[in-house]
Amino acid sequence: MKAIQYRGYGSADVMHYVDLPDPRAGRGQILVKLAAASVAPFDWKLRAGHLRNHFTVPMPSIPGRDGAGEVIAVGEDVTEFAIGDRVSVVAGVFSQGCYAEKIACDAKNAVRIPDNLDFVEATALSNPGRSAWICVRTAEVKSGDKVLVHAGAGAVGGLLVQLCHHIGAEVTATCRAANRDYVLGLGANRVVAYDQEDFSELRGQDVVFDLMGGDVHDRSYNVLEPGGRLIWLVADPITNRGAEFGVTVTRAMITDDKEVLQSIMDLAEAGMLKPQVARRMPLPDAAEAHRLMEAGAISRGRLVLTME
Repeated sequence: MKAIQYRGYGSADVMHYVDLPDPRAGRGQILVKLAAASVAPFDWKLRAGHLRNHFTVPMPSIPGRDGAGEVIAVGEDVTEFAIGDRVSVVAGVFSQGCYAEKIACDAKNAVRIPDNLDFVEATALSNPGRSAWICVRTAEVKSGDKVLVHAGAGAVGGLLVQLCHHIGAEVTATCRAANRDYVLGLGANRVVAYDQEDFSELRGQDVVFDLMGGDVHDRSYNVLEPGGRLIWLVADPITNRGAEFGVTVTRAMITDDKEVLQSIMDLAEAGMLKPQVARRMPLPDAAEAHRLMEAGAISRGRLVLTME
C-alpha cells in the first residue's frame, strides 16, 4: 500500500510518500480501505516534535488519527462489522495512522457512516465532532445559555456553534471578518470579528469555549457572569484565574469515546450537524497540507487528504 511516513521529528519535509506492506486485521480488528484522512493540528505538532514531552511516537511513524473508508476484512471476534460497511475510524496514538491506503483498526474505535455523508464529510466531522461534543457536555450547556465560542469558523469551533445552536443557546462567536457570514450560517446569533472588534467588551456570558489559550484566554474572564464556566482545550499556555473572577475553569478532556462519535454521526444523519470541509488534497500532498496548517491558512473547517 501507499502511505505517508516519517522517521524522525522535523519540518514537513521529513514526510515521504512510500510503499509499505498491507496491514492485516488481528483479533478484534477490521481492515479498512481508506478513502480519506483528517489533517488536524495535532498531526503537525506531533510530527514537528512539539508534543514529545507528552507522547513518545514509535518511529517510523504514519500520521493521522482519523479516517474513513470501507471494511475489506474482519478479524476474529468481530461481529459488529462486515465486509462492505462504510466506517469512520480512529487510529491509536501509538499505532499506524490514517495517512495510508489501508489500516487495521480496533473495531471498538470505529462506527458506521450514515448514508447522507460521503467519506470526506465523515472524516471532517469525526475528530472535531468528538472535541465539540465533549466540550459542550463538560460545560453542561442548556437552552437559553449565553455562549461565546472562540475560533467559530474552525473545525471544532464551527461544530461548537452548531451544537450550541441546536441545544437552544444564544451563541456569539469570534472569527476573522472574512468568515463572518460563514459563521452566521452555522447558527451563530452574533459574530465578533477579532480583526476589527474587541470581544472582551462583551458581558453577561454563561459559557466561554476557549480553543486558543494565551491572551485570548486571559481576556475571556471579563465577559463571563459570576458563576460562569470557561471550558478550554490544549492550545497556548493559560493562567487559571477562576477564583479571582468567581467562575469555573475546566479543561475538556478529549478521549476516543465511541459513543460520542456515534452521537455525532446520528446528529449528522438527522441533518442537525453540517460537516465543514475546508479543502481536499491528495495523499501524496500531505507535506503541503501540513505546511498550510502550520501557516494558519486553513480557517474554515477541516482539511482532508483523499486516497483516490
